[in-house]
Amino acid sequence: MSADHPPLRLLTLYDDVMNVYADRGNTIAVHARARARGLGIHATAASLGDPLPSAADLVLIGGGQDREQWRIADELAGHGDQLRAWADEGVAMLAVCGGFQLFGRWYRDSAGAELPGAGVFDVTTVAPGPGWPRCIGDVIAHSAVDAVGELVGFENHGGRTYLGAGARPFAMVEYGRGNNGEDGTEGAIRDRAIGTYLHGSLLPKNPALLDYLLAGALSHRTESEVRLEPLPAGYAERAHAAAAAVARSRAPRFERPTRPAV
Repeated sequence: MSADHPPLRLLTLYDDVMNVYADRGNTIAVHARARARGLGIHATAASLGDPLPSAADLVLIGGGQDREQWRIADELAGHGDQLRAWADEGVAMLAVCGGFQLFGRWYRDSAGAELPGAGVFDVTTVAPGPGWPRCIGDVIAHSAVDAVGELVGFENHGGRTYLGAGARPFAMVEYGRGNNGEDGTEGAIRDRAIGTYLHGSLLPKNPALLDYLLAGALSHRTESEVRLEPLPAGYAERAHAAAAAVARSRAPRFERPTRPAV
């Protein structure tokens, strides 16, 4: 543990259920990067039937398919008051794909059934049903957070997510489809809480995002704004560059659909 800071309180939600495309790798990356920076981590894993701890500095939840989302939706929505309060006080969060959808207001599946969300983000998601193509493939997006910059990842989702009046996009898509394939948005951001469709795992290939989350968690833990000094991340930076090259070679460049003249 760093002599200068208390350990960061890391909470992982349903990582035994919500872990498609190795989203649990985000937790591994947090531990590794924190260790490289001399930061301690006190980790808590909360799954079905578990209460949330009294405090957290960083919250992670991964993705899952409809059957996994059905398993956790009601319970997660029941934690909504606590999660929203944490978001308001600056707790860092990363919610990926199915977790992002359930951190929204609600998710309507392809059969028309509606799952409640935790309401951290003012977004809604609709699965359009059979015959609609999935949003799948490599992604390059550019974050609204200057310190994060270019993001690389992989998306695979049927649901289309739309931002409400109280939401702002985490990034804009250059290659890939993003939230819905229509408006170019990717994910959502609320203070230090981030929702995204990007798998990968995401954090091992995006060290700037990882550092942004750690800085947010540390700021919350110490109750003061913390900026982390640059730290080499050679392997992660090479992985990022390789993923970006792959996306540019085979992913569709985003083009906003044209609407017919009225």
